[in-house]
Amino acid sequence: MSLYEKLGGDAAVDAAVDIFYRKVLLDDRISQYFDGIDMAGQSQKQKAFLTMVLGGPNSYTGKDMREGHKHLTGLNDGHVDAVIELLGETLKELGVGDEDIAEVAGLANSVRDDVLNR
Repeated sequence: MSLYEKLGGDAAVDAAVDIFYRKVLLDDRISQYFDGIDMAGQSQKQKAFLTMVLGGPNSYTGKDMREGHKHLTGLNDGHVDAVIELLGETLKELGVGDEDIAEVAGLANSVRDDVLNR
């Protein structure tokens, strides 16, 4: 069973992305990177991306992680850590178990160098 299925499929991904971005927009460590962003469009892209990464149906047509983040100046490990932390909090809030949260965190951490363009 894929992680996508274990977490609850589309409904779980939709809920997670909605809660996650509410947290992101309130977090002073990373919220500035979303100023002026169409959050409805961003959420749709993120839902498609997470669905693909978690082993669900692949309908993601956006940029890869390096290309999608290369225009963001000043990104550092602390920003990636904040994203992973907020994602973990979101999943915990949705009742996801620690083992699955750790697996999602590992997936997120695996693209750290791409996000930071190094």
